[in-house]
Amino acid sequence: MLQGLNHLTLAVSDITASLNFYQGLLGMEVQACWESGAYLSCGPLWLCLSVDAARCPAAPENSDYTHYAFTIAQQDFTPFTERLRLAGVAIWKENRSEGDSFYFLDPDGHKLEIHVGSLAQRLAACRQSPYAGMVFKEA
Repeated sequence: MLQGLNHLTLAVSDITASLNFYQGLLGMEVQACWESGAYLSCGPLWLCLSVDAARCPAAPENSDYTHYAFTIAQQDFTPFTERLRLAGVAIWKENRSEGDSFYFLDPDGHKLEIHVGSLAQRLAACRQSPYAGMVFKEA
């Protein structure tokens, strides 16, 4: 039986640029690094950065909606997003859902999000204004 998300592995083109971004800008903790990769932690999440010569970043408008969202506390949201804006990160979407969210790209064009809120909060908002055809699990 599955118990949860174990880790994410992101293909990157430049390990130094990616470490500067994920450790230096986002504040993730490096657990180990080597010539072509690194393991970082973000709360209970384990993130692997792995250099891959086949990594070809796509412009946000030429890629799908797949993205990785990280939890952030409400009181940290504004200062964190200001730090990202000052660093010049590319923004790929404006928030239109419940809870504060900020959508941005990493150096390789991976779509990322920081989000204030939980699944329970999202479902409560959806019960008020459901998506087309939305069905909820019975309590």
